[in-house]
Amino acid sequence: MTPLHTIQGTSPCSAGFPTCRIAGFQPAHGSSIATRWNCRKACRLKFGDTAGWKTCATVTVHEGAFTLLELLIAVSIFAIVLAAINGLFYGAMRLRRNTTRSIEESLPIQQTLATLKRDLQGLVAPGGILAGPLQTTTSSGLTPGVIPPGAMTLYTSTGVIDETLPWADVQKVVYYLKQPDNPAGAVGKDLVRAVSRDLLASTPAPMEEQWLMGGVERLQFSFYDGNAWRDTWDSTTADLATAQTNRLPRAIKAQIDLAVARGEPRTRAPAEIVVPITVQARTNQTQRTGT
Repeated sequence: MTPLHTIQGTSPCSAGFPTCRIAGFQPAHGSSIATRWNCRKACRLKFGDTAGWKTCATVTVHEGAFTLLELLIAVSIFAIVLAAINGLFYGAMRLRRNTTRSIEESLPIQQTLATLKRDLQGLVAPGGILAGPLQTTTSSGLTPGVIPPGAMTLYTSTGVIDETLPWADVQKVVYYLKQPDNPAGAVGKDLVRAVSRDLLASTPAPMEEQWLMGGVERLQFSFYDGNAWRDTWDSTTADLATAQTNRLPRAIKAQIDLAVARGEPRTRAPAEIVVPITVQARTNQTQRTGT
């Protein structure tokens, strides 16, 4: 009988896995590559196939699973990528929040400045039936016909003409600051625009208040008379140089200082607008000059 290890003049290991199965080195069904390789290696050692064993030793064996080191490297890379994505997402959310807050804070200021500019550009020269004086006042209260302190009264042609209303486009406008309706937790005061359309009433009609913005610390108007800026203006007062009344300034500057909470730094600059005044009242009075 021919020995198992000399079948067909070759060793069982050289004959491959069929001979290994005859020699009793049968790998389990569905075994991995490493298990089959170990079976063949044991077969070669059993029958002394030195040449075949050296040849087999130069072959790289590929395992069917990851090592612990590979898993640790993969987890580390995943953690780094996840940290980078989290930082990017957090930065984007913070940028979106800051942008939204800046827009919400700047929108009322822009609308207020646009309204101020429109009223000043439509300024009506005093002296007519519907046009009253341009003046700042220091009186107190907000009863009909009485203006709060620090307010500016002007007459402008920005009224909207409606077929259902008997008013013209000229209206009386007053800008002033008042305490918020809900002062609890509020910072600063409210900037209000009061409007009166009924300019021919025998008794001063109540003015309709229009809220413009909140969080205002100070509202300051300056008037340029051609030589210097003045803090107050009253067109009913005669000019010292010309002895004329119903005069208008050459330009008006409005400055809005924003309020900040107690303990917080003041980081926002005041909102400011300068509007040139091109309209002037007509007069038939001649200026007297000394000889």
